[in-house]
Amino acid sequence: MGRMDGQVAWVSGGASGMGEATAELFASEGASVAVVDVQEERGRSVAHRIRKRGGEAIFLGCDVAQEEQVRESIEATVTNFDGLQTIVNCAGIVHVACLHTYSGRDWDRLMGVNLKSVFFSVKYGIPHLREHRRSYMVNIGSVGSFIGQANTPAYTTSKHAVLGLTRSIALDYAGDGLRCNCICPGITDTPMLRYHLNTTPDPEATLAQRLQRVPTGAVIRPMDVARAALYFCTEASAGITGHVTGRRWRLHRRGGVGDGGSNTFPGGTVTMNLACSDFTFPLLPHDGALQLVSMLGFEGVDVGLFEERSHLWPFA
Repeated sequence: MGRMDGQVAWVSGGASGMGEATAELFASEGASVAVVDVQEERGRSVAHRIRKRGGEAIFLGCDVAQEEQVRESIEATVTNFDGLQTIVNCAGIVHVACLHTYSGRDWDRLMGVNLKSVFFSVKYGIPHLREHRRSYMVNIGSVGSFIGQANTPAYTTSKHAVLGLTRSIALDYAGDGLRCNCICPGITDTPMLRYHLNTTPDPEATLAQRLQRVPTGAVIRPMDVARAALYFCTEASAGITGHVTGRRWRLHRRGGVGDGGSNTFPGGTVTMNLACSDFTFPLLPHDGALQLVSMLGFEGVDVGLFEERSHLWPFA
């Protein structure tokens, strides 16, 4: 028995990276999967590989920035598999440039793929999701959902928005049985990462420099993200909605000791912000967080754990 037996999943960006891993993992757990992407050759290959292993999958060519194409792909999923219970929005692109060099078309294209696609998936998916007592949505954010990142202003903006939209969806459709959560990975080995790195003079040196801020020193694998998506798309995560897997921890040290590095402040507080999705998958629970604090050499500090939880207040 698979953990997703009987489920039908629509996975955008399913031809590569996190979407590909998610489609393959879901199928291995018994889901019927629609692999949705603009990359036809790669997408068909993913669907074929799933079927060859005994799973159920179809490829649906779709530009998720185009409303009609999203509608058609969702209707095709329902027609082929007689329903829809799960949506995973993995599709995403990045544009590496300073804001003043963007064209309006550059901005609109990125927002269409990264953000508007989530809106379209809800607009056309919710009538089918409502037919189930329980349904699931996972949106892929980024460590950039919490912080600014150099030379990717539109991407960073879109990922901040995906986080906020996730919380709104979770609140508005909770009564329909839909649970919506957001995964915000750090440095993940995907084609997008390679594209981003290749805009720098020395891609491998750039990656090594970025990994210096990751305690494990390791790049996240797409399958790590897929496993987190699997958790959110089964009843193993029952009761969790509007949740974001990235957290920021502020570690306060009072008394003028400083942080042992160049930033030593006599009296006052040292604050350190950590993007937790760069640390581990899944995220550490509270006691694990305290262990990490100790591991980093902050014994005896005043720890404030500020979690990016769901803040679902039913304001009119």
